[in-house]
Amino acid sequence: MAQLRAGLIGLGAMGRNHARVLSALEGVEFVGAVDPDQVESQLLWPVVADLSELLALGIDYCVVAAPTVLHERLGLQLAAAGVHALIEKPLASTSRESKNLAQAFGEQGLIAGVGHIERYNPALQQARSRLAQGDLGEVYQVATRRQGPFPSRISDVGVVMDLATHDIDLTAWVTQQHYSTVAARTAHRSGREHEDLVTVVGTLAGGAVASHLVSWLSPLKERVTVITGERGTFVCDTLGAELTFHANGRAVETWDDLANFRGVTQGDVIRFAFDRPEPLRVEHEQFRDAVLGKQADIVTIADGAQTVMIAEACLASAREGTTVAVPHPPTSA
Repeated sequence: MAQLRAGLIGLGAMGRNHARVLSALEGVEFVGAVDPDQVESQLLWPVVADLSELLALGIDYCVVAAPTVLHERLGLQLAAAGVHALIEKPLASTSRESKNLAQAFGEQGLIAGVGHIERYNPALQQARSRLAQGDLGEVYQVATRRQGPFPSRISDVGVVMDLATHDIDLTAWVTQQHYSTVAARTAHRSGREHEDLVTVVGTLAGGAVASHLVSWLSPLKERVTVITGERGTFVCDTLGAELTFHANGRAVETWDDLANFRGVTQGDVIRFAFDRPEPLRVEHEQFRDAVLGKQADIVTIADGAQTVMIAEACLASAREGTTVAVPHPPTSA
């Protein structure tokens, strides 16, 4: 396999995980990282103070794990230098910045991906595959819960851009339906400028309903996606990468009151067994292959820009107290 030279911007909690994977990734030489606060640290990798120093070392691609407010500036520098980039989610702070990044990488003919890591969670990969082969029939609803304590590392965006973008992206991806409308309500309870709780109700183009509860106000850490369709329900616990199928019942009810109920009944419950590779490693392997020109499954920069736009629509809905229509994504996305 060809040896690619890779760099990294940002050595926070997520950045160090990227560094760990890059250091052991087949076909990749991890050249070093940019983090002005870590230059003097005794780490396993070279650390430089700014991007120009990293570019001078010679890199083929770069992972951007810096704060969201810096994504546009850093991404534009990488594009101008002819360097492919995997940019952590969200792609940027605004739709305008997202479009600027997409245009810059597109004009240079470069590969640009977005780190929506939930797409590589084995439970969601399994759910998407099973939905595609019709295991649930028509999808009625996707309901997600993503909550836990506030991470002190986040200061530049609220829970919508930082966490809800996971659920927006995975819902559109797993169902292969884009959002048509969103209605959201937010709360500010921790004294910060940005929201720390959001509830979202959305409609998808194929007729399914989406609902998302995303919060930094709970001591309970929860990452659950429930997909309900005409044949039953998938429950994805992405913390444990577990997928369970609750089938609609087929038993005949003899109790008159239940027999007269025209809804579904409880059926078999199946907990699927499957391989559970680390999502971050799979994400890196796919992006490496994309840079090498091989067939690969990455979250495109167009996908990332669409997710930012929907997140903005959620914030606008909460601000205005209205339901907001979501433009159809471009065909090329």
